[in-house]
Amino acid sequence: MTADDVLLTADADGVRTLTLNRPKAYNSLNVELKERLLAALREAAEASEVRAVVLTGAGKAFCAGQDLKEHVGLLHSGDDAPLRTVVLHYNPIVRTIVTMPKPVIAAVNGPAAGAGAAFAYACDLRLAAASANFLMAFAGVGLGPDSGASWTLQRLIGHGRATELMLLGRAVDAAEALRYGLVSEVVRDDELAERTRTVAAQLAAGPTVAYAKIKEVLGTAAASSLEEALAAEDVVQTALASTADHREAVEAFVAKRKPEFRGK
Repeated sequence: MTADDVLLTADADGVRTLTLNRPKAYNSLNVELKERLLAALREAAEASEVRAVVLTGAGKAFCAGQDLKEHVGLLHSGDDAPLRTVVLHYNPIVRTIVTMPKPVIAAVNGPAAGAGAAFAYACDLRLAAASANFLMAFAGVGLGPDSGASWTLQRLIGHGRATELMLLGRAVDAAEALRYGLVSEVVRDDELAERTRTVAAQLAAGPTVAYAKIKEVLGTAAASSLEEALAAEDVVQTALASTADHREAVEAFVAKRKPEFRGK
């Protein structure tokens, strides 16, 4: 890994941090970065030593979305790659984030637009720097939403606000994002990295097998009836009741000590 890599990877205390690293282009997504990010997310999902994942950007931006310079060049060349990037890149990236059996945190260090914002929406938690903002830029370039934004955004902030932001292309700053519930916390720019490390380390030290099941049952319940959600909760709770982490938590509670979770 070098400073010239479009994606930087770092591991510490069970946390894998993936940093989009095209700061001069506001971490916009060219083919190389999309392919590298998808591969890295899939690897993190499978790696037993990785217990939580952080996604962030280098420089002043989180991610400006599609690299339009590359995009228009490919369109002019007659290459059909721009027409296939949703199915080849964006859909698999978001699917991997949402279904990953471990927590994923977006550390939104600056502007997040288009697919970049949608990647943040797909994460389990969003921590934002005060300079961050979110922009659904799709209509402005004559396109509709992709990267799961039509599914994630309205679940985060409601159908009406999601429609407004999609149609008007209005940027939402960090303070408004916090009021909407789009992010869980806003901190000073110079505090974001440390705050993210603290939250990620807390999750990595927790009952990660339970986190995976929580993500699973929330996903099921989002598109289910009450009865279907109750049934899904029963299946999950029955499975988790037999885990070593559950036994450890109960024993630690009785013994009045801090539990040591192993993700098993």
